[in-house]
Amino acid sequence: MDKKINNLYDEYTSGQLDRREFLKKLAMLAGSTVAAIALLPLLENNYAKAGILSKDDPPLHTEFIKYPGETGEIRAYLARPKGEEKLPGVIVIHENKGLQPHIQDVTRRMALEGFLAIAPDALSPLGGTPDEVDKARSLMRELDGQSTMKNFVAAVQYLKTHPLSTGKVGCTGFCWGGGMTNQVAVNSPDLSAAVPYYGRQPAAEDVPKIKASVLAHYAGVDERINNGIPAFEEALKKASIDYKIYIYEGAAHAFNNDSNPDRYHKEAAELAWKRTIAFFKEKLKT
Repeated sequence: MDKKINNLYDEYTSGQLDRREFLKKLAMLAGSTVAAIALLPLLENNYAKAGILSKDDPPLHTEFIKYPGETGEIRAYLARPKGEEKLPGVIVIHENKGLQPHIQDVTRRMALEGFLAIAPDALSPLGGTPDEVDKARSLMRELDGQSTMKNFVAAVQYLKTHPLSTGKVGCTGFCWGGGMTNQVAVNSPDLSAAVPYYGRQPAAEDVPKIKASVLAHYAGVDERINNGIPAFEEALKKASIDYKIYIYEGAAHAFNNDSNPDRYHKEAAELAWKRTIAFFKEKLKT
């Protein structure tokens, strides 16, 4: 896929372009409106094929729960190994399309690694994530940033005090969720570990508020997000925060999303996941 088309799609999915402007620019790059429409199935995530792990996977207990947030009850998908063993908690934060099946699948993968995992639905105050991806993306733009951040910070407290939790909590997120993971780290002193995937960095003046260890994953082909890395790393160093930053050359934004064949980068995704799990086990289980 042409790099300019991928960058244009990034602008659209990050909310910088509405659908009409996106399609207009895509048609110019593709050569015609017909060609642009033909490209859409390759660009849009195929969430129907997102699942690697069945929601009925025998070793896991899964359910939708609600916890108290800034705006009221927040709906979240919970997954954990079956049994009564106390486990560290991990929050999984979705992209800017709401709580889609792919993120529920990632939450199950996290649970299979031995964590009490929840994926909150940022759209809970607006009735929850709708089935239509474009509608979900539009609704995400209506959220209040501060209230939404506080709803995710509340998830830290929910997991910290859960009867099956050890009290240690980590957070990871992707794209929009990567940026939100950074905000949770800034605003929750109870968070022990943060793993943002290609997420917008926090303001440099906010970085010293972070108490968690940080492991940040970035795509090599992601100019808009990567422009913020140098200032972020400098602030992390100045604040003496425990951190690691990895950049995966040749991978594009959203490289972890295996429900999107055009973006998924198998080698980068598998290495980043291996590092993520090792990091959480080190920071949350010791």
